[in-house]
Formats: sequence, C-alpha cells, structure tokens
Amino acid sequence: MNKIAVVEAVASKTGLSKKEAGMAVEAVLDVVTESLVKGEAVMFTGFGNFMVSNRAARDGINPATKAKIRIPAVTVPKFKAGKALKEAVKK
Repeated sequence: MNKIAVVEAVASKTGLSKKEAGMAVEAVLDVVTESLVKGEAVMFTGFGNFMVSNRAARDGINPATKAKIRIPAVTVPKFKAGKALKEAVKK
C-alpha cells in the first residue's frame, strides 16, 4: 500500500474528500518527522512508537576493494510495533 492508497482509505473511512484526507495524512507525517528531528519519540498507544536511535561509528570493509573504511556515526529513525498491532498482524 502506498501513500495514495492510504489517502483513499482515510477518505473513505472518514467521509473527507481525497484532498482533505491527503492534507490530514501529510500533516500527521510532518508532525512525526518534526518530532523525530527534535529527538522526541512519537507514541501511538496500541499501534507503536517511532523513535530516534544513534548508531555508533564502526569499521567496515569495502567489498569491491577489500579496503578498510570507517563508517561514521549516524542517527536513524526506528519503529517498534505495539501489542495491538502485533496481535492484529499475527496469523
């Protein structure tokens, strides 16, 4: 499912127009992104948590040349599914 499909699903479930649903979906994504940029976690009870994680710098190997390289530290977004989401997806 892509963003357009999500917008269409939101529009049909809420009775909003596709334009309004698109703006709502975009606003939620913007708020989550802005919070993560600030280093804040975003929690949706039962659905899951979006958080920021720091990966330490580490040594690696270039597979083409076998040369050792230094992989720099980086901050990455993470998602941890909540209990209700896990139960809904479980088969």
